[in-house]
Amino acid sequence: MRTIILFLLLVSTIYATKINDVANIVGVRQNHLIGYSLVVGLKKTGDGTTSKFTLQSIANMLKAMNIDMKPIDIKSKNVAAVVVTANLNPFAKQGDKFDITVSSIGDAKSLEGGTLLMTPLKGVDGRIYALAQGPVSIGGRNTRGGGGETHPTAGLIYEGGFVEREINIDLYNQKYVTLSLKESNLKNSVNIQKAINGFYNTQVAVAMDPRTIKLKKPENKSMIEFLAEVQDIDMDYNTKNKIIINERTGTVIAGVGIEIKPIIMTHGDITIKIKEQNNLDAPEGSMSVDDNLVIGLNENELYTKKGTTTVANLVRSLQKLGATPKDIIAILEAMKSAGSISAELKII
Repeated sequence: MRTIILFLLLVSTIYATKINDVANIVGVRQNHLIGYSLVVGLKKTGDGTTSKFTLQSIANMLKAMNIDMKPIDIKSKNVAAVVVTANLNPFAKQGDKFDITVSSIGDAKSLEGGTLLMTPLKGVDGRIYALAQGPVSIGGRNTRGGGGETHPTAGLIYEGGFVEREINIDLYNQKYVTLSLKESNLKNSVNIQKAINGFYNTQVAVAMDPRTIKLKKPENKSMIEFLAEVQDIDMDYNTKNKIIINERTGTVIAGVGIEIKPIIMTHGDITIKIKEQNNLDAPEGSMSVDDNLVIGLNENELYTKKGTTTVANLVRSLQKLGATPKDIIAILEAMKSAGSISAELKII
């Protein structure tokens, strides 16, 4: 039986940060664009005859060029049907260039060496906002198939998109604007209100809810000047504790201050006892491993020194006892379910 005995210490997690890092301006965001087109110039790695939509698309393209040909008569394997996606940045102007992503939707083996034909890119409203065209680069987007061969079926076109229609965002003439916290938190919403009002020494910010802060522009400033100053103001930020676990690799990422409430649990041959007591010293005769961990008289017992009990310590202790990544993940999940860990647990 392997036993871990840990003791508790609450650690505060308040940091100073700029408002720009934790809040967005409502209405100022990227917009997703999508289109459908063909990639040509492939070396017999394009869609086969089973991709009927590709053959129909080729026929439609040729017909637009006054070449009448039936889809059934097209045998080319140098063409692939693709979906083109992109993000249009806020305040993008007509003629601006941006990167686009090209992804095969047929049975093409590779898009390497291909060129995307001119593609209208539409927004959610169905209107065309950009055009895309250019040579496809598949660097960094390869996947491995059988026999160790490379089969890249997605790629990038660097600066292959061109803005045709601008999305108008009129900030200059606004008297009011709204900030939205990236994560909902009542304390942080109030902290932003206090930081902004303290900076201007007047009531220009009001916290409306855990994510929303409404701002009123001072009379002596333009909205652009006002927002530039607001984004650069320092505030006290309360972080939301998270534990992120990569189930595939066994990687556990946790803040050093995430505490574990008292609990006694058993997982396989591992028993964990987390408790509060006045005497935080390990039994006499114990041997120190490092600044935080001590091996008890029983080699399977680990103790933490005063003021070091966190999720990070627990994980290190389990590793010292030879627990597998699967064991560590199962233990953290069980502690979360039992209420011993209050932090958000995210499995990726």
